[in-house]
Amino acid sequence: MRCAAPPLRASLEHMAWTVTYDLDEFRAAAGDFLGARPARHTTLLTVVSSLVAGGSDRYGDQPPVYGWWTGQGSVEGVFLCTPPYPPLLSPLPDEAARALARTLAGNGERQITGVNAGRETAETFATAWTGLTGAVSGVEQNHRLYRLGTLTPPDPAPPGRPRTATAADRELLVTWYEGFARETQALMDDVGAQVDDKLSHDGITLWELDGRPVACAGISRTVAGMARVALVYTPPELRGRGYAGAATAAVSRAARAAGVREVLLFTDLDNPTSNALYQRLGYRPLEDHLVVSFTPAEPPVPEQGHPS
Repeated sequence: MRCAAPPLRASLEHMAWTVTYDLDEFRAAAGDFLGARPARHTTLLTVVSSLVAGGSDRYGDQPPVYGWWTGQGSVEGVFLCTPPYPPLLSPLPDEAARALARTLAGNGERQITGVNAGRETAETFATAWTGLTGAVSGVEQNHRLYRLGTLTPPDPAPPGRPRTATAADRELLVTWYEGFARETQALMDDVGAQVDDKLSHDGITLWELDGRPVACAGISRTVAGMARVALVYTPPELRGRGYAGAATAAVSRAARAAGVREVLLFTDLDNPTSNALYQRLGYRPLEDHLVVSFTPAEPPVPEQGHPS
């Protein structure tokens, strides 16, 4: 999924979307808004953090686009788009979601092929977008955001121990992340870059048995007191032995010990096994998110004229 760059400004009466290609400008305008609710803005915060660390081409060749919605004199919502990924939206007032759809549809290219947001905002934006463009929408991914309450590690724990992954583990981790992407149909444009980014901040914990890694759990950089567990993976032949739960508990415990106030993770609601596992570990539901795809409407087939 991808998005094209919209016009630089779009306004509606006294409310307006301001859109920019300048990450520093976006952070200056929207940083306090994002940091005030780190759990609700977890993905936005971690993407911005990754762009700061890795540069504007971190996710692809096209430049990222950023925007913020100004309501009653203050920022009340934001979006960003890092092609090839769909626009990522914070919770938005309904009018802001509809105005954003008009802004993005008005750029003349209409290359928005999806949206990623909390359920209500995603549905409002999708309704506006399909009404404006005639596109057909469909839910591609249905996720639930969880927040860690009281950590409850597996008891009994599986054999083995955790350790922090290093550059020596890179080849194995690339293979595992490729497996994760295939199984979850996650869009991962450069798996090696994803692994390198995680390794650069000690963001992958391995569960190791007799010196052999058997599972992994990643975690984002800590931003505004928040970090998010992601990319939990066990090779198929080693599943069902508790390794993923142990790795997740270990990375969660380490985050808490490092002073992270809010430890979060997303699950696929179509995977009851992972949802049950994380709840046993002490994660509690916070909100649901959707990734919605847009497919252009098929043009009408012209009627065939009768031969004279």
